[in-house]
Amino acid sequence: MARRIDVTGAGGVRLAAWEFGDPPKTDPDPAQTDPDPSPGVLLLHGLMGRASHWASTARWLSERHRAVALDQRGHGQSEKPPQAAYTREAYVDDAEAALEQLGLAPAVLIGHAMGALTAWQLAAKRPDLVCGLVICDMRASALGAASQREWADWFTSWPVPFATLADVRKWFGEDDPWVERPNPARGAFYAEVMHESPDGWRPVFDVEQMLKSRETWVYDAHWDELAQVRCPALVVRGLDGELGRAEAQEMVRVLPRGEYAEVADAGHLVHYDQPEAWRAAIEPFLEAAFGE
Repeated sequence: MARRIDVTGAGGVRLAAWEFGDPPKTDPDPAQTDPDPSPGVLLLHGLMGRASHWASTARWLSERHRAVALDQRGHGQSEKPPQAAYTREAYVDDAEAALEQLGLAPAVLIGHAMGALTAWQLAAKRPDLVCGLVICDMRASALGAASQREWADWFTSWPVPFATLADVRKWFGEDDPWVERPNPARGAFYAEVMHESPDGWRPVFDVEQMLKSRETWVYDAHWDELAQVRCPALVVRGLDGELGRAEAQEMVRVLPRGEYAEVADAGHLVHYDQPEAWRAAIEPFLEAAFGE
């Protein structure tokens, strides 16, 4: 089970955070004032994702640490106000607010795709809040206008509404023209971000908000912010993911304390495609970050 905790993000946007595992127990002895020194973990999903995509990772982490996954603004069960900002600054400020309101800091941040960018931007902005960073399949280079147009065209190709969740799984796992070979994990990933409407199954997010969120990073490179990350950082890529090996290794070089790992037989959804191999790839780094 996951316990929902409400967080107030930038501009008053209400965010849903999900804690996996039992909440930490305090010592009843009033003389014992020192909190548990073990760092907490904040997990940040990618564009269109939701906190539940981290469930396997978070439950594994919760055996020894406090693990919380955040539904970012416009995603999952967090608010999606049309007038809200969907800028890089807003996403980073939300993650900062979550760390402070949840009492997780100094924390290890684990981010996938857009969530990884948010994580390293926050680590650069507030090094006092972050003691470790895992970057999963996110590029630091600018993607450009052509990439944004491709995404806009891709969204319009979705055959929404889907009649059933089975149709969702089949389209995103097999029929989507972006799928090179059948990928049941991808189908399951997208089934988690659909909700039932009177006319069928539709995404829980607003497509225009997703495009607005994405356009705030695709035109810029983010190498300078990587160079400002002071804590240990691990760059993880799937062999068939969107982050190429050469760029990943350059990111490791730019990071002052960077390390590298890759996961075989995984695409962009590394932690979702291959959860056991993903955990094996990040475990040594986390043990060092946690001082275990």
